[in-house]
Amino acid sequence: MIPRKRATTEADAPRRFVAVAEIARSHGIQGEVRLKVYHEGSELLGHRPTLKLRLPDGVERAADITSIRSANKAVLARLAGVTDRDAADALRGAILLVPRDEFPPLDEGEFYACDIEGARAELGSGEVVGRVLALASYPTCEVLVVERADGTKIEVPLLDDFIASVEADAGIVRLVTIDGLT
Repeated sequence: MIPRKRATTEADAPRRFVAVAEIARSHGIQGEVRLKVYHEGSELLGHRPTLKLRLPDGVERAADITSIRSANKAVLARLAGVTDRDAADALRGAILLVPRDEFPPLDEGEFYACDIEGARAELGSGEVVGRVLALASYPTCEVLVVERADGTKIEVPLLDDFIASVEADAGIVRLVTIDGLT
């Protein structure tokens, strides 16, 4: 009898963890940390999702938020097992990661930046412009940083004049034009 190979399911796939915040420094003497949240206004960490901590040396470990609060435009958190300033200081620079599947659902036409990193950027004609490296925020607008085949980068404003559509599931960002971008 030949053993059958079991079909791979979505449940078998490893969870994709996404960086959502960084520990900026300790706060007070009882182990609280000040977070630099990558998406201001996000309430994701307040829901106490599954959490991994990527330490500055690259080692990752599970972590739990025991409390989180806002204070003077800052986000302050306590992590399980971190009970004093020295332990909090040792975490400076550590990255907090949350499974992508625990992010809140999106409204029609919205996307998470992590879902389009690596997406193919192409013009309406089908001409490939490059790959999306990141989303950058400026005071006046947000831009997609696109790396071209020759290694140069262009910044494409997230405006209707430049972006025709974002198909995160397909990994494609369709551009109207790149004229005038350097």
